[in-house]
Amino acid sequence: MKFAILAGALAACLISTASMAQQMNADDVKWINQCIRDNRGEAGGTPTVVRAYCICMNEKMDSNETRSITQWEKSHPAARKDCEAKAGWK
Repeated sequence: MKFAILAGALAACLISTASMAQQMNADDVKWINQCIRDNRGEAGGTPTVVRAYCICMNEKMDSNETRSITQWEKSHPAARKDCEAKAGWK
């Protein structure tokens, strides 16, 4: 019985998280991949951390933005710091 309740609660959490995630399109993937290339070799930037950071930054940007994530982050330090923290960048 406890297992069924826990499984149901976990499923509800996963479903709500998935439905809240922003749908990525080809343009998003292009910008995220460019961001990953731009941040290769940065101190503390493991591939997993850099990917999480770039996805976070992309989600913060307006979909009509024409600048790259690397360009945009320079004028949005609060967003950069938030995404660094969420990605676990040390």
